[in-house]
Amino acid sequence: MTKIYNRQSDKDKRQMLRNSAPNAEILLWQRIRRQQIGDTKFRRQYGVERFVLDFYCPQLKLAIEVDGPTHAGTEPEENDRIRQSFIESLGVQFLRFTNVEIYQNLDGVIQIIHEKVISLKEK
Repeated sequence: MTKIYNRQSDKDKRQMLRNSAPNAEILLWQRIRRQQIGDTKFRRQYGVERFVLDFYCPQLKLAIEVDGPTHAGTEPEENDRIRQSFIESLGVQFLRFTNVEIYQNLDGVIQIIHEKVISLKEK
């Protein structure tokens, strides 16, 4: 069976993404790490197949993506849809936020994540 989560061959890529994280990801990470939301553990730059998720909770199969300016436009948006569709086919659910949402309404973003975590834990 092929390993699809955090493949060793993608370790350097994940580390590079962690070390060069945009400010919006850093701000969000400060609020969701160390089980601050519903006693749920999130991981940063988590590999699924050839893709890397910004944040992932393996327990709930919940991905959180932070979209900056590089995600805007027809081609990047289509690539995101294809990527998300593939990962959702593995049973992973997504929450997606923009950098602007995080900068302007971080408390609101945290509330949405908290509500999603609670609803997944109740299933």
